[in-house]
Amino acid sequence: MQPFTCRHANISFVMVKRKSGALSVLAVIPARYHSQRFPGKPLAQIAGRPMLEHVWSRVCRAASVARVLVATEDERIAEAVRHWGGEAELTRPDHSCGTERVAEVALRVEADLYVNVQGDEPLLEPAAVDAAVDVLRADDEIAVATLCAPIRHPEEIMNPNVVKVVRDFSDNALYFSRAPIPWVRERAEPVAVQHWKHIGIYVCRREALLEFPTLPPGELERVEQLEQLRWLENGYRIRVAETDYDPISVDVPDDVARVEARLTQQG
Repeated sequence: MQPFTCRHANISFVMVKRKSGALSVLAVIPARYHSQRFPGKPLAQIAGRPMLEHVWSRVCRAASVARVLVATEDERIAEAVRHWGGEAELTRPDHSCGTERVAEVALRVEADLYVNVQGDEPLLEPAAVDAAVDVLRADDEIAVATLCAPIRHPEEIMNPNVVKVVRDFSDNALYFSRAPIPWVRERAEPVAVQHWKHIGIYVCRREALLEFPTLPPGELERVEQLEQLRWLENGYRIRVAETDYDPISVDVPDDVARVEARLTQQG
């Protein structure tokens, strides 16, 4: 699947070309320059390259993705992306979350499915992107999909920077939280329970993505500061597939050293 550009008069728009019968897939990496805990985070140097370039190059290796864009409000990020040969779309600066920024791109760039990839996961596995896309390809009734992985380190259960998810019997999300869900109440005897970490990759159908900015944010989204709760509070189902991918997200400057150490281990 290769992208092609259509031009008419003074208006240009891009569509993602697809093979007959296949769903076209566009990956968008929302990247905001102004971060409270880590200003300029997308351009932070990791092993001699901007963090965002690491993410972009790994998304490009996903077999399901036809095209990759970076959506940003800052010309410095857009210039850096173009410098390494990527594509960047300038978006409004007033978006409250990354999904709203991706939705703005969807207004201009048409595809069937949009992959919203977090720009702070430089060790992203391309296979994880493909796994999330496969969820929507397999079920026409689902409009939004994401991933989860088993929590293997006990300290992550209580870490508010590690978002947890619980699901129903059909693997639809019941709730996402920074709190340790489920909470083990009875401690008198050992209780075997698996906690699941939410992996911040979303795949959305175009209609659902375009509707997202019109949905009213709820109290749960406000207090947890988790944009995916807007889907749940407005009645959407989010299908959550399991993966073995265990990311190291860059939330603060100290996380850069952890990522570089992992890159050294991987050679």
